[in-house]
Amino acid sequence: MSQSPAPLSSWARQVAPSPTLAVDAKAKALAAAGEDVCGFAAGEPDFDTPEHIKAACIAALKAGKTKYAPTPGIEPLRVAIAERYLTDYGHKVAAGQVVVSPGGKFSCYLAVMATCSPGDEAIVPAPFWVSYPEMVKLAGAVPKLVLADDRTGFKLTPAQLEAAITPRTRLLILNSPSNPTGAVYTRAELAALVAVAVKHNLYILSDEMYEHLIYDGAKPTCVATLSPEAEARTLIIAGFSKTYAMTGWRIGTLVAPAPLAKAVSELQSQMSSNVTTFAQYGALAALTEKEKTAAALKEMLVAFDRRRKFLHAGLNQIPGMSCLLAQGAFYLFPNISRFGLTDVEFCHRLLETEKVAAVPGSAFGAEGYLRLSYATSDEIIAKGLTRLARFCATLRK
Repeated sequence: MSQSPAPLSSWARQVAPSPTLAVDAKAKALAAAGEDVCGFAAGEPDFDTPEHIKAACIAALKAGKTKYAPTPGIEPLRVAIAERYLTDYGHKVAAGQVVVSPGGKFSCYLAVMATCSPGDEAIVPAPFWVSYPEMVKLAGAVPKLVLADDRTGFKLTPAQLEAAITPRTRLLILNSPSNPTGAVYTRAELAALVAVAVKHNLYILSDEMYEHLIYDGAKPTCVATLSPEAEARTLIIAGFSKTYAMTGWRIGTLVAPAPLAKAVSELQSQMSSNVTTFAQYGALAALTEKEKTAAALKEMLVAFDRRRKFLHAGLNQIPGMSCLLAQGAFYLFPNISRFGLTDVEFCHRLLETEKVAAVPGSAFGAEGYLRLSYATSDEIIAKGLTRLARFCATLRK
């Protein structure tokens, strides 16, 4: 008699699948079946990667850049990343403090793995990017969720942070500009939070993936530049996916004090080795061919800003719905709590009846909201708003 297979590991059993990817997959399946779907779920630019970046990758491929590369990244790319931080923020780092990883998601996971041990706690402000709590759990640590809702502009306060810290707290995760809300902390707001983290000797994971997608004159802040104490304990996460429309390239970056960067590199050496070698030359072109890159980014920002304002105005014209105007990224996070449905049921029925795909706020730790991505066409936004208004009208009857 054959025996049943042994149970899966505790890691495999406890991790939750990505709800954003699940919604996007369902929307794409409906579209493949011939349905006219308005998709607001995907967190990726609808622009193609700029041609000069693709050309550099193709040239590297043709030149035989197809072998293993150093685990933390090719030296010219690490140097260019270090120079970018000096130019953009006055943050002086050595190339040895840079680790290039297969995607910003993996960069975040490595940062958690390098700083959290089983039983430690990591403070995760909500609304949060869906992967943060799962990464903490995969490290054997405990995610401690602290809700900052639309009454505070989706921003954690120092008092909330102070109240959440316990003797087991090891890490604070910050994300500005935010996925899913588009909130952008001011430098003063971040400095106040970092002061609390320094007081309690916490590491800081600062996810700055959307740093260049910012509007209304807001300024991004590199958390490591706030003070020498901040620099000594901050792991900066960024990458190429959002800024340069390179989501499928899977190139994330981590900048940290040398001991932390070394630990991250050693973890990566056992988990994934290096980022695809020839892809790194495309990333290098994004940083070194500055005029072409700046022109491509400007084109995206103009479109995103227009769509942001269009979608925001349309959402606030729907009776019962309220939405703050995001200052960064390409998401809006409207409040739908007045409609009498859970956000999960709201999204399910919206997709079934109107073929509009949105992600429920509870996926991000904030029940009663939706995440809508405006990284899509003006036409889809207009059509989606009409359908969303029609759906909401049926709920008010």
